[in-house]
Amino acid sequence: MAADQLDEVLKQAQDVGWSHLEFLQRLLADQAGLRRQRRIERLIQEAHFREALPLSSFDWNFNPTIPRLKIEALAQADFIRRKQNVVFVGQSGLGKSRLIQSIGLAACLLEQRVRYVTSGELLEDLTAALADQTVHDRVRFYAKFRLLSIDEFGFDRSERAVCPEAASLWYKIIDARSQNSSTALVTNIDFESWAAYLGDAPLAMAMLDRVVDGATIVKLQGKSYRVHRSGDEPTSR
Repeated sequence: MAADQLDEVLKQAQDVGWSHLEFLQRLLADQAGLRRQRRIERLIQEAHFREALPLSSFDWNFNPTIPRLKIEALAQADFIRRKQNVVFVGQSGLGKSRLIQSIGLAACLLEQRVRYVTSGELLEDLTAALADQTVHDRVRFYAKFRLLSIDEFGFDRSERAVCPEAASLWYKIIDARSQNSSTALVTNIDFESWAAYLGDAPLAMAMLDRVVDGATIVKLQGKSYRVHRSGDEPTSR
């Protein structure tokens, strides 16, 4: 504790008339609070969010079809404690990325280890690890987080062409985390399209089974949150 902070607590103790025990409890509580704040800051930094915005700042009014109660329940992080998954499905622009990062931020505030990564970034990292034969280390790295949020799965179909091992690499990550920790997957392709996207039907089915088993599925539809947020939404007539 800094000297000025200690002086402040001492003055407060004198003004209020705390006992020695009350003073000690307050001193320890302040120290614990400071350590917790610093830990949360480290967790948020480690998560690598693109935008760390709280769920409270999300505009729910623009698209009433978004299941607000379900999403706010996810922000309580009970699904992480139960080691269950979450899948957000819907077309681009509906706010999936914004919401999944807000849920991740809420988990960090509850002192859970979180990692946010796009599907392309994850595949690029694992492909590089294949080249230098460290892929098992990278799989273990991604397996250690209590919540791994994989965004933009299925957004770039060139990924499969660029990396023939893409399906196998994604499966390694999902399998390593299955029943051990929670994975949040954000995608714009329906489940029946996974086989075509991955180019390997048996592997796609195995991966899908591990992702959706006991998972919370959130299907979003409606107008674009991205356009709404930018202020460029056309005026209805």
